[in-house]
Amino acid sequence: MKPSFSRWLGLISILLGILAWDVIVRISDLPKFILPSPMDVWTRMLKSLADGSLLLHSGYTLIEILLGLFFGVCFATIIGYMLAKSRSLEKILSPYLVASQAIPIVAVAPLLVLWFGSGITSKVLICALIVFFPVLVNTVVGIRAVPPVLYDLMNSVRATRWQILLKLELPASLPVLLGGLRIGATLSVIGAIVGELVDAKNGLGFLLKVGDFQYDTSMVFVAVFMLVSLALMLYGIVTVLERRFLKWQK
Repeated sequence: MKPSFSRWLGLISILLGILAWDVIVRISDLPKFILPSPMDVWTRMLKSLADGSLLLHSGYTLIEILLGLFFGVCFATIIGYMLAKSRSLEKILSPYLVASQAIPIVAVAPLLVLWFGSGITSKVLICALIVFFPVLVNTVVGIRAVPPVLYDLMNSVRATRWQILLKLELPASLPVLLGGLRIGATLSVIGAIVGELVDAKNGLGFLLKVGDFQYDTSMVFVAVFMLVSLALMLYGIVTVLERRFLKWQK
């Protein structure tokens, strides 16, 4: 397959999906409040863009996502590094970390909203929690994957702890770390929406609730597509970072 053609496979797939969606709507003849057509969703999106509501609520959700992703990645990286360097600490914290993942975030989200309020703090915290574990695991795996012989080389030149971290551990584990960031970037969208669905007056989750309550299914589709767009944007940014910092792998 030619490289020039393969670039368009994603767009072609999306267009075929929209075409299949339109065909299903026409054949099934379902009412709009059950399954709107692509044109109905497009019209509703233009209306939401015109009155500014879509961009306003998307901005709220994006802020929550970025803050949750930032704090989640920072804490996960720090704690993951500590666990990678200390087996004892890993044994102490592992039960709590596994337990935190055994409890669905949707079960904890109402408690977090109750404790921290219905403002942005609870949304950011929920988002950070759902990002935390995959980034933590990838950090531990990435640091422990550094070959011991490279540590011997750094010690032979009397490198300091910071030099080993910046010159050896970070570059050597970067592929795995960015893999965890790619997962976390997509999960962060889920975290923000879970918080907004519990209790919010702004954000795309709020639009989802309003659209569902008013049987405005087109609005629900618009909000979902905006969420997908945000996830794809974040995923694309991480992919660009991988291409930028992992050129040496090629």
